[in-house]
Amino acid sequence: MNASTPAIKSSEPTGTAPFSAFEWMVAMRYLLPHRKGGFASLIAAVSFLCFVLGVATLVIVMSVMNGFRVELQSKILGFSGHVIVTPYQTPLNDFVAVTERIGKVPGVKLAVPFVEGQVLVSSPFSASGAVVHGMRLEDIQKMPGLASNIKDGKLDNFDQGQGVIIGTRLAQALGLQIGDGITLISPKGDVTAFGTTPRIKVYPVVATFEVGMSDIDSAFVIMPLQESQAYFSRDGDVTGIEVYVDDPDHVQSIGEAIQKAAERPVTLTDWRQRNTAFFTALQVERNVMFMILLLLVIMAALGVVSSMAMLVQSKQTDIAIMRTMGATRGAMMRIFFITGMSIGIIGTACGLVVGLVFCRYIENIQEFISWISNTQVFNSEIYFLSRLPAKTDPTEVVIVVITTLVLCFLATLYPSWRAARLDPVEALRGA
Repeated sequence: MNASTPAIKSSEPTGTAPFSAFEWMVAMRYLLPHRKGGFASLIAAVSFLCFVLGVATLVIVMSVMNGFRVELQSKILGFSGHVIVTPYQTPLNDFVAVTERIGKVPGVKLAVPFVEGQVLVSSPFSASGAVVHGMRLEDIQKMPGLASNIKDGKLDNFDQGQGVIIGTRLAQALGLQIGDGITLISPKGDVTAFGTTPRIKVYPVVATFEVGMSDIDSAFVIMPLQESQAYFSRDGDVTGIEVYVDDPDHVQSIGEAIQKAAERPVTLTDWRQRNTAFFTALQVERNVMFMILLLLVIMAALGVVSSMAMLVQSKQTDIAIMRTMGATRGAMMRIFFITGMSIGIIGTACGLVVGLVFCRYIENIQEFISWISNTQVFNSEIYFLSRLPAKTDPTEVVIVVITTLVLCFLATLYPSWRAARLDPVEALRGA
């Protein structure tokens, strides 16, 4: 050959483009059940089911836990103030003026003076402990958590009369209806020569309310403010002022303005401080449940490692043939990577759909299970709420999906790397 003759370039294949149609075709064939790798296919199927169950369970549990937190928070904040203003050094005799000033603070929706005290309530049928909450009618009508949840009776002339409003569960426990009398017994009564005598008075029930929390519906008695002042012997003062703000999550930023508006020594207690232990326990339980249920996804990832390793072992001859025909190490790695990730992606997608559908119809499913088993699956006396809540947070769903896909990605690396490192000569010799 003449030295001046240009060299002829080889037309032999040097490998496929990354994630080409050839690689996807081979990966999809390996994804289907095959005769030689029956056990590997079984493990892959189990891994797929683990992904579905793991993701679905995580979405359901996180949604239910989030629903509990949101529902309980809305019920608590709908009935009691976001900030409680209480006096110190001197009684809150000027509560009318203080309430007006606090109500004008930017960010404050409503300021409500109240009188609170513990009593024993009784009827001819039963007795129970309760909390008396004295309020003005105009304030009750402005509170959506209470005014919109009146079940029976009317609030007409509530301030002028001596009737009380009680929770539906308390009414059921005492066997009371609208118009019946409820007896209130307070240990802080009149002081006599023989000591302090309990104060006992009978009030007619004019209405009942139901906010959806059993501990509120079964333990609160709403009384006119003036009558509660007379009953608890408060000489023109109140226990404190409940303040409702526009943004409960940033209630601390408005505290200083409320304190300045009071123009007197007061103590502020926000809803986070009053319910710290409760919401902290919910958060801890939520995090622990996430870690425990994540084990299902980890088991699925380990199953992917096992099934892919066995698939590589059973496909050594195929790998050797494709390598001798020009497939590169990268192509082999990508083929098995696609196979393993397909299990995780499809399993995650199916689990996500199952979880979201379950959350959408969770109340119907709960009622169906209760009907089949003839038992009460969700007891409101235990769980504080009248129904099973489920609120899906998109951020939490994204975290679950990303976590699952990352675990699946890590699980496919070693088997894919092992397939890429396989020596074609040794594989054919072993075959």
